Amino acid sequence: MRAPVILNLSLLILFPVAWFAPLLRAGLLPLFGLSEISVITGLQSLWETDAALALLVALLALVAPYAKVVGLALIDLRLLSPRALPALRVMGRLAMADIFLIALYIVLAKGTGIGTVETAWGLWLFTACVILSLVLAHRPRPSRHT
Repeated sequence: MRAPVILNLSLLILFPVAWFAPLLRAGLLPLFGLSEISVITGLQSLWETDAALALLVALLALVAPYAKVVGLALIDLRLLSPRALPALRVMGRLAMADIFLIALYIVLAKGTGIGTVETAWGLWLFTACVILSLVLAHRPRPSRHT
């Protein structure tokens, strides 16, 4: 297998790790301990207050990036037509929207000065996974007949 194919397949493991990894640490006052928030714990919390929004975030953060990785793997293995690439690229953009939302929340929380928000390693891992997925979707692929 070629390196891009292996990198894409590695995302099948890295995305779930990123979903459970801490994205940020947040607390009301700096004197108290900070709570770690991951994609999964954020979804759990959101589900309790707004199920529709939780489903939308799950689509953006979980389903879209994972479906894109699977789709790219199927194209690489010649089990899916390369004509599916535009749809897969849209899925990658949807996943990137999730990162922009997280960044916006961090900026808003830091701007209010009420609490403490620190980014954690999971945010960097999740961002790297989405960017790697975007790059891999735009690499040249051999035609179906070669």
